[in-house]
Amino acid sequence: MSRNREKIMRVLVPTLCTFASVASYMLHPQVIEWFGLDVSHKPIRVLTGGVAYFSAAWLGGRFVGLALERAGRRRRQVPKLLLELVSAALFIAATIATIMLVIGQSWSGAIAGSGLIIAVLGFALRGTLADVFAGIAVGIEAPYRIGDWVSINDQTRGRVIEIGWRTTRLFTRDDTYVILPNSQIAQQKLTNYSAPNRKYRAQVEVVLGHDLPVNDARELLTEAAARSPIIVNVPKPDVRVASYDLEGIRYHVRFWVPSFADDVDCRDAIFAQIDAALREGGFTLPAPGFRLLGDRVVPVGSTRNG
Repeated sequence: MSRNREKIMRVLVPTLCTFASVASYMLHPQVIEWFGLDVSHKPIRVLTGGVAYFSAAWLGGRFVGLALERAGRRRRQVPKLLLELVSAALFIAATIATIMLVIGQSWSGAIAGSGLIIAVLGFALRGTLADVFAGIAVGIEAPYRIGDWVSINDQTRGRVIEIGWRTTRLFTRDDTYVILPNSQIAQQKLTNYSAPNRKYRAQVEVVLGHDLPVNDARELLTEAAARSPIIVNVPKPDVRVASYDLEGIRYHVRFWVPSFADDVDCRDAIFAQIDAALREGGFTLPAPGFRLLGDRVVPVGSTRNG
């Protein structure tokens, strides 16, 4: 009940202002004539008309805000940028309409007269405008929302905490902020780990020797991965043979991660369980001269980290 009352109050004041200003704009000649006042109509017409335009923009912004809040509860949170864009567009239109009312010029004449100014400003602010228009595209297309875990060009990873006019702010797992221009994000590959679902499948690579049969290796690795307490239990992890090489047989251990925030911990738990299973079974890593590095196997002494 209190929430509904709050919504009503949010639109009540701008609604009253809009109706009052529109009524004043339309009825002020009759009121002046009725009371026999010796005043000019134009200042009152400009004042009431300007108030009507801005009140209507205010009311429209409030209605759009309520609609976006309702859509955000059904789906993911709607970026604040989208509401800001709509509100800015409404108030810009109200400003232009008020200026036209003051100078008594038509819309077509105003647009033609301001074309040169717009061209000069556009050239001077082309970098900023590129970021702004990219931010508008983000607000409309919504490739990511606030709270999503994203990866930019497979290098910058973090949780989206703010989508602004020019930049998007990420909060990384190392508790640091990363601020990226929207135009830069628009030109790079973006991976959203929170859409359409927060859980997703990841994999790690393990190389075992040829002396261990494939079926036995699959069973050992699957049981080891399933013992991890962090990963998603359903669907269960599985194992696929990736390649049959001279140094050993490569296996991909595939498992489901509950969210990107748990990705590193899940990989750590999977490797820990695999290591324990190999040690308990008396198995060793493949041919001497190779070691396990992350999710790859590289030669000992190699300095390659890419």
